Amino acid sequence: MKTSRSILFLVLNTITIISLAQTPAEKLKTVFKGNNKQILVAAHRGDWRNAPENSLNALYNSIRKGFDIMELDVKMSKDSQMVVMHDNTIDRTTNAKGKVGDYTLEELKKFRLKNGLGRVTENQIPSMSEMMLAAKGKILINVDKGNDHLDLVFKVLRETSTIDQAIVNVGDDVPYGDLKAKNNIPQDAYLMVVVNVKKNEMQDIIKSYAPNQKIIVQPIFDTDTLTNLKTIKELNGKPLIWLNSLWPSLNGGHDDDRAVEKGEKEESWGWLINYHPVILQTDRPAELLIYLKERGLHH
Repeated sequence: MKTSRSILFLVLNTITIISLAQTPAEKLKTVFKGNNKQILVAAHRGDWRNAPENSLNALYNSIRKGFDIMELDVKMSKDSQMVVMHDNTIDRTTNAKGKVGDYTLEELKKFRLKNGLGRVTENQIPSMSEMMLAAKGKILINVDKGNDHLDLVFKVLRETSTIDQAIVNVGDDVPYGDLKAKNNIPQDAYLMVVVNVKKNEMQDIIKSYAPNQKIIVQPIFDTDTLTNLKTIKELNGKPLIWLNSLWPSLNGGHDDDRAVEKGEKEESWGWLINYHPVILQTDRPAELLIYLKERGLHH
């Protein structure tokens, strides 16, 4: 009898945990309502240390390891299909050469992706549609490098019914008025604008997005002595702030390698957290996740 009750308790407890788990869309809504008490981890190009960057396997690993967001990059093929690729050419990341735009999607599918060691794998170049369908209901996606083809990016998000779990980069230092003048921006889309902290017009660019309630600002800075950094801290997360710990030129030297290789986590990730980001993009997602959990900043 005691065993049966224990099993029943375990089952009911498991059901409760599952029912409390948020979908990616719900998680993003929570963040924008200001109810978020944690920092979300964005895996740059997915789990690229264990799978080819921007690959389906890099996505699957990110889901399995509990990362909140996968950042991916998109380019347009010869036949106007959005494919997941960072560079304008396929030379570095595949066993072929040439510009992405020189090939159709069907032709691109014949090539194979390389892993982080430069070895050719069996992984194909995924289309953006494939990636979004694989991510649907499982993980948030940050779509980068698509600002020259935003109409196609939003088209894919509509077709895959994933616009509520995607954050779309719209460009660097682009005032909101200029963005709307050149693009048809869906009202329900979550957007992110990159702002260079060095630029005098940084504050004006951020203020221009005030009418949009679904905007995230990504400040980048190559030194930590800039006066405008005080302004970023004073925003206190309004609008929402996304910071990068990828490499020193994006964070004034408070980067992933400093955290992991030098063991200076407080001087890198800890320093960035003082600027009230809701999201940290990293090349060390597994290690950052552990650090945030230890500090009570991730569930």
